[in-house]
Amino acid sequence: MVVVLRATGDAPILKQSKFKVPKAERFAFVLDFLRRHLKRDSVFAYLQQSFVPRLDERLGALHALFATDNKLVINYSTTPAWG
Repeated sequence: MVVVLRATGDAPILKQSKFKVPKAERFAFVLDFLRRHLKRDSVFAYLQQSFVPRLDERLGALHALFATDNKLVINYSTTPAWG
């Protein structure tokens, strides 16, 4: 499945924003990825610009519920942005 990462607020924009990720991965996988690539201890991630899934939620389940054009769009920021 395809995950699209979109910067929000003052968050740095990633050089590559689209990734293929196994459906079995958990939402925590995305946060760990963002922390490593942004070199930050704290990163916030949202679905539909407001919803924060549980860390143990499977990406495949989130994709089934929230995908647009068969892509799961995840907004990320370095400070709380919504919700």
